[in-house]
Amino acid sequence: MDYLYSRLKEYSESDYYPFHMPGHKRNAGLTDAVLPYLIDITEIEGFDDLHHAEGILKEAQGRAAVLYGADETHYLINGSTVGILSAVMGCTHKGARILMARNCHKSVYNAVYLNELRPVYVYPQLYRENELNGPITPEEIEQKLEINDAIDAVVITSPTYDGVVSDIKRIADIVHRKGIPLIVDEAHGAHFGFHPYFPDNANVLGADVVIHSLHKTLPALTQTALLHINGRIANRKRIRQYLDIFQSSSPSYVLMAGIDECIRMLQSRGQEVFQNYVEQLKWARDKLSKLEYLSLFEAEEYDRSKIVISVKRTYLPDKEDLFGNYRKTFTGRDLYEILLKKYHLQMEMAAGSYVVAMTSPGDTLEGMERLIDAMEEIDDCLKVKVRDAALAAVSNGIFENNITYEGERRSENSLIRDENRIVCTVCEAAELEHSGKGRKLSLPFGDAAGKMSLEYAYLYPPGVPLVVPGEEISSDTAAVMEKYRQLGFEVRGTRKEGRIEVYIYG
Repeated sequence: MDYLYSRLKEYSESDYYPFHMPGHKRNAGLTDAVLPYLIDITEIEGFDDLHHAEGILKEAQGRAAVLYGADETHYLINGSTVGILSAVMGCTHKGARILMARNCHKSVYNAVYLNELRPVYVYPQLYRENELNGPITPEEIEQKLEINDAIDAVVITSPTYDGVVSDIKRIADIVHRKGIPLIVDEAHGAHFGFHPYFPDNANVLGADVVIHSLHKTLPALTQTALLHINGRIANRKRIRQYLDIFQSSSPSYVLMAGIDECIRMLQSRGQEVFQNYVEQLKWARDKLSKLEYLSLFEAEEYDRSKIVISVKRTYLPDKEDLFGNYRKTFTGRDLYEILLKKYHLQMEMAAGSYVVAMTSPGDTLEGMERLIDAMEEIDDCLKVKVRDAALAAVSNGIFENNITYEGERRSENSLIRDENRIVCTVCEAAELEHSGKGRKLSLPFGDAAGKMSLEYAYLYPPGVPLVVPGEEISSDTAAVMEKYRQLGFEVRGTRKEGRIEVYIYG
């Protein structure tokens, strides 16, 4: 079998001289940097063309399709973003309606903007106790489709950034009864289906278009992903057309070889690799489940590769936190900073009340042990501080049956809720911004309630908008943005830090 990396390596060792791009001419001595110059080529004889694949790249994409149970698979070298843009644009007509999860990635909103779509939102369930977004329910999808005519496509994210999985099979059945395609952003689920410990991937559950980010949870290079198409509902021709438009006309052979090698590993050694990974992950999750003040989150339908550690039980009334700061609440950001600065463990993200550690088959036992040791040590430290706080409360005569801590009344800072009223579409908001009508103001987050936003506002990661242009900012959302700012999170999407542009009619 002919693999791209093998052919590239063989070519790099041949006497062929490159009178073609790229300009480094496979000469690593020019920069002395340890980069894969020797296998970095362009579309030359014998190496196929991603946009018109007929040879080695066609075969490689075919292997990926078989592995993932898809009818058709395309290499993505501009990340899952280009797959989402192509899927949404290819499955909808300009100005049409689209049913989309409100917690979709910002790339879905960009596709809505580009095709001037009119979104109908479906909201995830809430895990209020853990301050996490839950799944999109089939019942909610069915209800929205019943009351909204002429929906071109449905888009949901599963798993979420935090690992929550929706019932793709039931949702696909409901969507298909309307004769429209289901697009699943499964970017964080490229490892699904390779071991019973994880859910099946959306291809085998009935989704029409599925996007996987190989680089997120598998041993592949950053920016590499896959787009899969199944069945006859999705418009394959239009999706391919948009892939040609959005993807670079000079795709990186280094990235494509990385995809091919990842697929080769999964085909040849996937069972062994995933068995070792799952055993290690089970051991780690068992250890973390025994923490007393920090807590390991897990839902009924869940991707257990995501290690989500909640700090909801860690309140320090009238005590210094682990950095010596005098305050009552201990946040996800605090835990993130401690893990980074004291233990040199870089988490994937921090939210108001939790951190996310992403794992993959590439993790080592040593790395897992360091994470567990750090969490156990922090948990022990919190145990001492909370005990001392309780004893102090007793001695002051204010301890009855329980202490009610300020932190227990915190709002769900990271949740997406049905609260921002839609005034107009993203495109209409953009037109208003440049129309000269009305007034534009740049307001502090806390003062923006009741005003129509002209900007996105989101935390990255995960890139899910708290506010979308054209939405009236609710008082809760304004408070959440201000709270994030105070906690040290960077709210992105706005031109000015800590402020958001709004539109005033009249």
